[in-house]
Amino acid sequence: MNTPSKSRYESLQVQALTTSINVNSPRLTPSKRNLLRKGGIAKSNQSPRRDAGDKFAKTKGRPSSKQTVILTADRYIPNRQSSCSANSKINPENEEAYQSSVAEACGLALKQRILEFKPPAPQRQKSIDIQAYSKPKQTVQSRRRIATAPERVLDAPGLVDDYYLNVLDWSSGNQLAIGLEKSVYVWNANTGTVSCLLDSPADTYVSSLKWSEDGAYLSVGLGDGDVQIWDVEEGAKLRSMHGHAARVGVMSWSNHLVSSGCRDGSIWNHDVRIAEHKVSEYNNHSHEVCGLEWRSDGTCLASGGNDNLVNIWDARSSIPKFTKTNHKAAVKALAWCPWQHNLLATGGGSYDKQIHFWSATTGARVNSVDAGSQVTSIKWSTTYKEFVTTHGYPNNNLVIWEYPTLVRHADIEAHESRVLQACLSPDGSTLATAASDESLKFWKIFEVTSKKVTSAASSLVNHKDLSKSVFIR
Repeated sequence: MNTPSKSRYESLQVQALTTSINVNSPRLTPSKRNLLRKGGIAKSNQSPRRDAGDKFAKTKGRPSSKQTVILTADRYIPNRQSSCSANSKINPENEEAYQSSVAEACGLALKQRILEFKPPAPQRQKSIDIQAYSKPKQTVQSRRRIATAPERVLDAPGLVDDYYLNVLDWSSGNQLAIGLEKSVYVWNANTGTVSCLLDSPADTYVSSLKWSEDGAYLSVGLGDGDVQIWDVEEGAKLRSMHGHAARVGVMSWSNHLVSSGCRDGSIWNHDVRIAEHKVSEYNNHSHEVCGLEWRSDGTCLASGGNDNLVNIWDARSSIPKFTKTNHKAAVKALAWCPWQHNLLATGGGSYDKQIHFWSATTGARVNSVDAGSQVTSIKWSTTYKEFVTTHGYPNNNLVIWEYPTLVRHADIEAHESRVLQACLSPDGSTLATAASDESLKFWKIFEVTSKKVTSAASSLVNHKDLSKSVFIR
């Protein structure tokens, strides 16, 4: 039996399955080579097609061996000769010309940072160091160290242990006055000398004192209701102003006007230049007035009393502008903020222990903090955004607060018993405290720069020049 002859494609399929064929072998014709590249022979019912990339000479029938075949690259496989060329190893992105062309096409400038979340550095004639300019500014300042020990300690024998009295004050002329029972002593901080200014009559005692704004005169309130005005430089009493029915526990000056708070709840305004000294009266407290403070511009007066009230008075009216009832104990501590003139701080007694901050414009409470102890005084710093408070029961300490965060910067154990009185030096650096343990201590809490010291010294000179500007009859 004759075996049917196999077709050319079937023979090629058998050969491809049984042997390993080199596709690039010169023995293979272009048609065979393309057929093997496509994965073998087509199905029996399909006829093989020439690849679009193969170009044959136009002949009839099968191409003869003498015909020339032109071979081009396959559409799926790149040119191996070009891929093996040395040119393919060149990375154009590293070339300076390539980078320049890309930057020019994108509209960018080379060697310049473009992601800047701040204004560009100002142009200057001299070259500046870009790295130095880009360094962030140091915004967090290291906390200063505050001495926890007093700088000086003086004896204060005979200091009356009474929360409602105010018998300690520091003048703009750098003299400190203190009332010790029946006497008033003046300590000169420049020379360190101490002198006795006055001795009160046997039937009364010193209940309050306050320096005038120029530091030339000292007003002294007595237990019998009298208010005396003294010329400290001359050591002479200028006048006595009568009228109060009970002791005068607190006073405050505003130019030629001195206000006095009485135990009966009344507040009198005295014009020291005229014989009929009483010019107005404020009445809104039902118990003793123990806190009194004029604002620096002389337009508002704050008062606190043993009736737990805080009143803010307009100087032009005898009716309080605002009356606050938030405190639960007597309000002795009052202080106007020096850098925000409409801000008033008030502190409550032992059954309250709260410090409130009020807007004198709207009457609203803008902040509050629990001091944890009886508040006896509040003093704002003129150098830092801080204030210091002194306390009685149970801690007998002084605390330095940051404002408006109300973070405790320092907590210092001040005295063995409650702190009754406190005042700041004219340059704002030193706090003087007096306590019922009969000691007077000086604390360096608000250090000032040389510029601040020079400014304070200039201010003292100006005050001295104006010290006799008020004529007292």
